[in-house]
Amino acid sequence: MDIFNLLSMIGGLAMFLYGMQTMGDGLAKTAGGKLERILEKLTSTPIKGVLLGAAVTAVIQSSSATTVMVVGFVNSGIMKLSQAVGIIMGANVGTTVTSWILSLSGIESSNVWIRMLKPTSFCPILALIGIIFLMFLKDEKKHDIGLILLGFSVLMFGMDTMSAAVKPLADVPEFTGILTMFSNPLLGMLAGMILTAVIQSSSASVGILQALCVTGSVSYGVAIPIIMGQNIGTCITALISSVGAKKNAKRAAFVHLYFNVIGTALFMVIFYTINAFVHFPFLNTAANGAGIAVVHSVFNVAATFVLLPFAKGLERLATLTVRGDDEEEGEEMPKELGLLDERFLEKPAFAVAQCVTVANRMAELTGEALQLSLDLFTKYDEKTAKRVSLLEKQVDCFEDKLGTYLVKVSSKQLSQEDSQTVTGILHCMGNFERISDHALNISQTAVKMQKKEVGFSEKGMDELNIYIKALRDIVDKTVRAFVADDNELAGKVEPLEQVIDEINSKAKKHHIKRLQKGKCTLDGSVYYEDLLTNLERVADHCSNVAIGVIQAKEDTYDAHDFANSLKRAGDNEFTRLFSNYEEKYHL
Repeated sequence: MDIFNLLSMIGGLAMFLYGMQTMGDGLAKTAGGKLERILEKLTSTPIKGVLLGAAVTAVIQSSSATTVMVVGFVNSGIMKLSQAVGIIMGANVGTTVTSWILSLSGIESSNVWIRMLKPTSFCPILALIGIIFLMFLKDEKKHDIGLILLGFSVLMFGMDTMSAAVKPLADVPEFTGILTMFSNPLLGMLAGMILTAVIQSSSASVGILQALCVTGSVSYGVAIPIIMGQNIGTCITALISSVGAKKNAKRAAFVHLYFNVIGTALFMVIFYTINAFVHFPFLNTAANGAGIAVVHSVFNVAATFVLLPFAKGLERLATLTVRGDDEEEGEEMPKELGLLDERFLEKPAFAVAQCVTVANRMAELTGEALQLSLDLFTKYDEKTAKRVSLLEKQVDCFEDKLGTYLVKVSSKQLSQEDSQTVTGILHCMGNFERISDHALNISQTAVKMQKKEVGFSEKGMDELNIYIKALRDIVDKTVRAFVADDNELAGKVEPLEQVIDEINSKAKKHHIKRLQKGKCTLDGSVYYEDLLTNLERVADHCSNVAIGVIQAKEDTYDAHDFANSLKRAGDNEFTRLFSNYEEKYHL
């Protein structure tokens, strides 16, 4: 083997690792966070968790990504440790799919159709389709598919280049001597563990082992311990991701480690104990890609089958390793903010999905704060006033944490749809925060009036009740439209906002007349004016949110121009709704 073979091997390895990364990224983007959301929700039983973990890992081609995701789920509190155990086991099974795909490179046949199954035969076709999708089609989904096809092609060409480069090593005695060292089970395990820990991918390290098999110098006696070590080495990614996480998240990472360590220990003890008496003849046989895939699959499936009944034991062992309870968050820190986990940024599509969940919760809390603040004028209650104050602080916390997280998400490579979603949330969340501020102002007005025993005139209170009903209506429509991303419902907000503007104007005029006639007190007048101002501004922010929902797909957010265009166009639906609201909330 000369310097040029060495350079070819390095180049092949680089192509192989890059292709695997590119294909994984393309698969993750195509999934768009859907698989991860299924993973999050459908894990009620260990068996279901195993199946889902295997399925998701098989699709995104990375057990490390799945386990890191699980650590994030547990850390954020949206998944229990008991649910995580099954998924982690399933991830180990799902990762074996990659080794089977890579084993196709070893196909040899004179039959044309069988030869077409060999990656070097069909990858050029996939690469051509991929580059056409990527360069000549505008649809983003097609781009992602092109990325997957190109990634897979580069991966397989890299594998083929590596195999061709290392083939001459079969005639190098020193290489054979090194491999003989690894036939010692402990040394082989250590080698596989270190290699996998360094590249942080068991699929990639198994692929490298499969490439070395073409030399004919890698026996099953050498390969088996290395494969065992690779399963332990892949745990490093989850362990690193758990640094700084909550105790339960650390436990999830240790469950992954203990599953592989115990599974490997059991396999090695049983296998080599039997071998001491039986002396398996195949251990001295040269391994091939398909054989490596078989060993990899048999071990992971068998380990899952044996250890699944002891899932609670793994959970208990991890709990003994990481002692203590997670500190409870203060009530001012909403638990939903745990969804904004830094680990999810590795899969931007899923991170965006988490942002949507958090933004929806922020909208709901804002709506609750406003509705409770209005309740104080029909039935004053000190607990309600305190609840409004707490909700306002929580919404402020949402804006701060969500805004920071969205900036990080937006720096990632996002699909056009996800990019629009991020922009839409950034546009709307400021309006929700301002609505919560006005809710607090309204609540404080009610508290001051209660303390000073100030009230409004009977007529003033009647008008205020109509105003409050209209405002409850617009806030309810706005929150529901945002959460459901419902354009039709959002379209009903702007005409109601126009009616509220009229209500506000009339209420102010009527109040001034009552004040001039001495029917309202001066103290009550100050609070009344302040209340009307806050109510009117809440409606304005509702209008901004609703228009944001409607215009989100267009990446334009000019609420003033949009509202004016509706009026200028004489929109029939707008006019009809405006008339209905005007009649319903007539002063």
